[in-house]
Amino acid sequence: MANLNEGFLRLASGYLFPEIARRVKIWSENHKGIQVVRLGVGNTTEPIGTYIAKAMKDKISALENRDTYTGYGDEQGDTALREALKNFYSKEYGVELEKTDFFISDGAKSDAANIQSIFSANSIIAVQDPSYPVYVDSNVASGRSRGYNKDNDNYYEFVYMPCNKENNFIPTPPKCHVDLIYLCFPNNPTGAVATKDDLKKFVDYALREKAIIIYDAAYCDYIKDENIPRSIYQIEGSKKCAIEINSFSKN
Repeated sequence: MANLNEGFLRLASGYLFPEIARRVKIWSENHKGIQVVRLGVGNTTEPIGTYIAKAMKDKISALENRDTYTGYGDEQGDTALREALKNFYSKEYGVELEKTDFFISDGAKSDAANIQSIFSANSIIAVQDPSYPVYVDSNVASGRSRGYNKDNDNYYEFVYMPCNKENNFIPTPPKCHVDLIYLCFPNNPTGAVATKDDLKKFVDYALREKAIIIYDAAYCDYIKDENIPRSIYQIEGSKKCAIEINSFSKN
């Protein structure tokens, strides 16, 4: 008999963005003629750059011709793209990596959910509070929580790192042991950015506790201050304990 993954049953509600859409729809139906200013779910508003669209068309055209057809791509991602990313990190962030350090996927959000599947099911996770919902929901669905704690408005077994006005929305490392630490800077949803000293505290904690930092840097190119790190790998020791997730969807 095929049984349902009980982790899904422990989710307190549906995923945040469909829930926002559902509530907006109901509200709009009851308030005809009133425009809703939507600040919940991000979407694109401008067309793709001409040179990007041309590159995509050229790639597709090459697949039409037997002489230029390439078949399946490399398992870890196009080799030329990984080499370009290596050079990009060196030029833009001053971070030296090997092309084999990169894995090309279908997107940062998917990675943020899927990356936890390579770790033990009994891993203890820590998340910023508030945090992007996929970090929490994917770990609940994977069975790392026994359910929602209505009294505290959070999930059992998870370690929440408060981000509030008192600490300038920058969390401090957990006081207890955890195995996986989710960090996102610039943060979604608070917009806060972490300094090198802020991140060094987490790297030192991860090295001491043998934990892994899952670092979401999807918004990093909004940072223009040279004193604010745009990659976790700008922090000494981070290559031993951090996995960075990044994306070009913002810049």
